[in-house]
Amino acid sequence: MDIMRELAIENEKKIVLLVMDGLGGLPMKTGGKTELETASTPNMDRLAATSECGLQTPLGIGITPGSAPGHFSLFGYNPFNYQIGRGVVAAMGINFPMKPGDVAVRINFATKDNEGNITDRRAGRIPTEECAKLCDLLKDLRIEGVEVFVKPVKDYRAVAVFRGKGLSDRVTDTDPQATGVKPLKARATSENGEKMAEVANEFVKQANEILKNQHPANTVLMRGFAELPHIPSMKDMYKLKPLALAVYPDYKGVSRLVGMDVIEGLTSLEEQAKALEENWKDYNFFFVHHKYTDSKGEDGNFDGKVKEIEKVDAFLPKILQLEPDVILITGDHSTPSFLKSHSGHPVPFMIHAEGIRPDDVTTFGERSCAKGLWGVIEGKMLMRLALSYAGKLKKYGA
Repeated sequence: MDIMRELAIENEKKIVLLVMDGLGGLPMKTGGKTELETASTPNMDRLAATSECGLQTPLGIGITPGSAPGHFSLFGYNPFNYQIGRGVVAAMGINFPMKPGDVAVRINFATKDNEGNITDRRAGRIPTEECAKLCDLLKDLRIEGVEVFVKPVKDYRAVAVFRGKGLSDRVTDTDPQATGVKPLKARATSENGEKMAEVANEFVKQANEILKNQHPANTVLMRGFAELPHIPSMKDMYKLKPLALAVYPDYKGVSRLVGMDVIEGLTSLEEQAKALEENWKDYNFFFVHHKYTDSKGEDGNFDGKVKEIEKVDAFLPKILQLEPDVILITGDHSTPSFLKSHSGHPVPFMIHAEGIRPDDVTTFGERSCAKGLWGVIEGKMLMRLALSYAGKLKKYGA
């Protein structure tokens, strides 16, 4: 990172990073195609034919990324140097004013049966309006010596922020990441986390009582206890003027953590395209995010993920008509419908700019990109490539 700060220079060339969340996939049967290989993507294929292509590993070979570290890698940061808990991402995503010492945690409203076993970790993907009503109910929570803020995020997701003396994020999740089992107890991972673990378990106890007659959201699962970190901004690191265009709050949160401005109120690719055009003159780095490739993969909905990829392909010309100097297309991790979860499989990418060496790839897919110019590289190197191709890095040394 220090060498990038030293080499970065400012110019007005435009870079677009288009991220299809969870882009990488797998065939549903031996000899089949992935979701990306199945999708009809004439615009991406046409662009790939004049681009440099490859595969990237967001966190290194074999490591399955969470969403925050996957994006940090794409933004050029070493994700192992910045441990970003999901709670902070969620809080920043709704622009909650966290203070030093606060601890935030992501909440899933979920469904449990009469034996206390989790039957649905996402409570049937309840709408945001229902989530907001449930958060209102949880305002009645009272924990001695601690202020508790519970805010809706999106669909079944919410965030809880705890404010008080002696709190720490050294606490394990209560989400078992599985159904048919009971939620976990929050446990301290160090002496500093003992008070927070007690607070978290009391929160769950009271929440269960308040929600016991609600259906399908009759319990809560907690993930990613986190305090507010200090992260150098993209402006400081790369001399960029960055803007994020995302629908889901978590990705607004990740963007704010690295100092991006964020457009609020976007709900669709069409609105993202309009916002991109309206703000084109004022920024030189644009992060455009599409969530639903990931959520369809997590649902095991192969055909649904194919359709989401095709939606992004139809959207691509609206970016290209603005004539960005560099466009980079990839994902933050793989979410194969076959697995219904994130995975450590490498993610395809392509980068297009003037003065590159187009390879022989003519279709945008996992196996075709594996034969591309770049082979398999670390995801954090993509930002370096984009800056270089935009003329934003000066020569190193004499």
